Amino acid sequence: MATVLERRDDLAAAMERIGQAARAAARELATASRPRKDRALEGAALALRRATDAILDANQRDVEAAQAAGTSPAMLDRLRLDPARIEAMAAGLEAIATLPDPVGRVLAAWERPNGLAIERVATPLGVVGVIYESRPNVTADAGGVCLKAGNAVILRGGSESFHSARAIADALHAGLAAASLPVDAIQFVPTTDRAAVGHLLAMDRHVDVLVPRGGRSLVERVRAEARMPVFSHLDGVCHVYLHQAAEAAMAEAIVVNAKLRRTGICGAAETLLVDRAMAADLLPSILAALHDAGCELRGDATVQALNAAVLPATDADWAAEYLDAILAVKVVDGLDDAIAHVNRWGSHHTDCIVTADEQAARRFLAEVDSAIVLHNASTQFADGGEFGMGAEIGIATGRLHARGPVGVEQLTTFNYRVRGTGQTRPV
Repeated sequence: MATVLERRDDLAAAMERIGQAARAAARELATASRPRKDRALEGAALALRRATDAILDANQRDVEAAQAAGTSPAMLDRLRLDPARIEAMAAGLEAIATLPDPVGRVLAAWERPNGLAIERVATPLGVVGVIYESRPNVTADAGGVCLKAGNAVILRGGSESFHSARAIADALHAGLAAASLPVDAIQFVPTTDRAAVGHLLAMDRHVDVLVPRGGRSLVERVRAEARMPVFSHLDGVCHVYLHQAAEAAMAEAIVVNAKLRRTGICGAAETLLVDRAMAADLLPSILAALHDAGCELRGDATVQALNAAVLPATDADWAAEYLDAILAVKVVDGLDDAIAHVNRWGSHHTDCIVTADEQAARRFLAEVDSAIVLHNASTQFADGGEFGMGAEIGIATGRLHARGPVGVEQLTTFNYRVRGTGQTRPV
């Protein structure tokens, strides 16, 4: 499957072959030793570094096409690679290699009165399908975490990042080959034809779980049409809440970083909440710093009165994922009001409280219904690598199986292994 498919009537058969090959590779990978998997990850990291020029050339093709199509600056930032980002991908693969093998862990063990010894043991999920859009680094992250967890993966990148992602996938294949593992364990769908997504969504005989990484329309389609379980989130409507006991310098540093470090990632803050008791003291300096850095501000009447550059906010702003240098700002009447706002308008992704009050922090962490809640730290830490997981395949905001960064442990399931000495069950 090294070449781009040109004819749509070939697509169904090609996707079926990809699924069959992935299932066969998953069976072999499920019992692969940790040293072999780690050699593959380390080999892929080496191959990425050696292919830096080729990857950058491929990425330039994608960026130029995106610019010609009028892609927004935030989306271009997601798409663009440079030597530092390629090195970060390689380092991420090496970090995954240092993690303990999640497969074969004994999660629980006990013995029954009749002498049966029972263990619950971690096993791979099988075949993971990943559908993603403009971020080519997802290719390395998803390939790496799936490999470590003993899963085969089918990668369907977006047309925006097609050439970049394919070049990265080639490096992953080189790592698998160097470790004598099946190259089909990491497959890149070699076409930009959108019909490939429909085929993948229907491949429940071959694919055990799907992970969509992209905009609302993609995620909603996957949730509606997939015949297999889905790990996903719709939006990253992330909040920073400045409690009345927030320290001013810390608050400003966290807000500016959470919003502007990288505006196009799902962990970027989209709404700032500030206690009314401290708004006049905290907000003027923060609003000025954001505005001076090029951030558009939208706020309620109290916020507008503190800075003439603030535009009026509407209810739509409280639910908006801008993925751009835009921030909604609202004054709230204390902790209860802040928690209620986050739970109503947020997307259950990542939310932060800034406060020196430990009791207020404990309440926020316990009562905000989000996959990731932080105290005195930027929402931009919502990332598997920053959690020490090496890398992630995405942030899941559902409640079943996986929530938050989906790393190697979250890409396993388990079975029960029961050992006896000839026991039979009484009639």
